[in-house]
Amino acid sequence: MREGAPVTVLRHGTLGLITVLVLFPFLGIALAAFHPTNSQVGGLSLPDPWSWENFRLAWEAGNFDRLTRSGLVIAGCVVPLTVCFATLAGYALSVLGVWGGRVLSLGFVLGLTLPVELLVIALYFNLREVGLTNTYSGVVLAEVALFLPFGVYWMQSHFAGVPRELVEAARVDGARDSAVLVRVLLPISWPAVTTLAVLVFMWSWNQFLLVLVMMQSPDMRTAPTGLGLFVGQYGTDIPLLSAASLIVIAPIVVVYLLFQRSFVNGITRGAVKG
Repeated sequence: MREGAPVTVLRHGTLGLITVLVLFPFLGIALAAFHPTNSQVGGLSLPDPWSWENFRLAWEAGNFDRLTRSGLVIAGCVVPLTVCFATLAGYALSVLGVWGGRVLSLGFVLGLTLPVELLVIALYFNLREVGLTNTYSGVVLAEVALFLPFGVYWMQSHFAGVPRELVEAARVDGARDSAVLVRVLLPISWPAVTTLAVLVFMWSWNQFLLVLVMMQSPDMRTAPTGLGLFVGQYGTDIPLLSAASLIVIAPIVVVYLLFQRSFVNGITRGAVKG
């Protein structure tokens, strides 16, 4: 049944209002970043003159070249490991029906309820005992463990919605479990895998407290942690601080734009199945 015009107008109006509310702070930050350094910024005032100098100064003052490299190294390890382990676990729990699957699934769901603030101190002392603090390996392992509960839940839900006829047909043709996953399920699961990869990259890049506690070396920390220290030094220089904020969020925007179609497709498929 087709919706009436008032319902359509109300829906579009609500979405437009939400869009404005979400983009309004970003517009203010973007305009403030182009004001001259140490200038007073009021609301959404236009810069006069427009200045790109803040981005260069923020990049150099915050050592964002090293911080960005560290963040990309960590995310570049966390994303494939999390996606790979989550895919294998989701396949085992949903399709293979491993022994104790319900208990394991419940354990992963409970893992979603544990905040990093509750675990970070104990995690620090445990990793310090094995020499993994102040190393990329320690942060990567901690983040993979932190993101896996959602990843497993996401991939398990996706595989649960795949028609069983596809799996049974592949097994009738003599395909083993690994072949069913690689040749049958993964080709139709790229939207879900891509969505999970984008989400994990975003979470890994934005991780603040975990990196701050695990990394004592300032050069090995990531851009968000560097931005936290940047605020303490240049908190009164709003244009410079705004430019640094845009530098930090730029990689997430780039990754989203590159995988926008697959990301939206994966999210909408999950919504329809739910």
